[in-house]
Amino acid sequence: MKKLTLLFAFVLLALCAQAAAVDSAASYVYSSDFDQIRAGASIPIGLSANVGLEGKYVYDKNDTGYKDDIYSVYLPIRMDFSFMQLQLVPFYYFKTKAENNLFPDAYAYGVTSTLFLKLREDEVNELYTQAYIGVSYARQKAAVWHDADWEKEIYDQTAFTLGLRQNFFGSFTFQVAGTAYQYPDGVTNVESFRGIMDQNDMAFTQSYDISRELGKYALSARITRFWPEQRSSLYIGYHYAEFYTADPQHSILVGNTFYIAQQARIDMAYNHLQTTSSTNKRDLFYINLSIAF
Repeated sequence: MKKLTLLFAFVLLALCAQAAAVDSAASYVYSSDFDQIRAGASIPIGLSANVGLEGKYVYDKNDTGYKDDIYSVYLPIRMDFSFMQLQLVPFYYFKTKAENNLFPDAYAYGVTSTLFLKLREDEVNELYTQAYIGVSYARQKAAVWHDADWEKEIYDQTAFTLGLRQNFFGSFTFQVAGTAYQYPDGVTNVESFRGIMDQNDMAFTQSYDISRELGKYALSARITRFWPEQRSSLYIGYHYAEFYTADPQHSILVGNTFYIAQQARIDMAYNHLQTTSSTNKRDLFYINLSIAF
């Protein structure tokens, strides 16, 4: 894994060395269940495209059935046009060894795509309306509990997201979204699932929690208050999600963004999650530092 880390650093530095402008970011998520570190950078390619490289490390504090920590890489690509924006994010989870023969050595890969469409833009009154459509696909090597027995399987899934953003007077943004999950391999009689992929890689649903359960759907909303003159904001997010292999849950997200220097921005958030029965409650703390060169 040291060789992988060195290779990632070398490629990242090579990308930055060739670019006239670089946007970099690093984030940390803390909870009682895991620690997560994510870092990466992106550069412009021409006038309307941007490409980046990111890496993520997850240390699970609970028994997951795997020996190794979890590493994954991402290649975000963004293309801007006059009336729309397209984002593609291929990702890959490196193989993680199982602790016993009940589970296979796990890995995952996939791609997330999001199309943003400008439905309305009124610069005079500082209003805009934006719709977005997300389609994601992933394949995992995982263990699935079928009819009182663990089965080692290659498991496919897709996620479809539809969302809307509305800006008001340059100071408020309201966002709503819905995500539905489908499983070509079926979910009949699936009682438990043991994999390493974070479902947030398929669709972000206003939570920084790591979820590896098989989701049914998620409904989310977010409202943000901007202070353009101070380059800061406050936001509140919420989601309700149901799963095939876990209890339904609520998530509340509260955060603040602000600049600490001309090109350096901080994003800090607190995230509380609990199941509908209140039997499982979790608190997460998120911090992100973004620097433009």
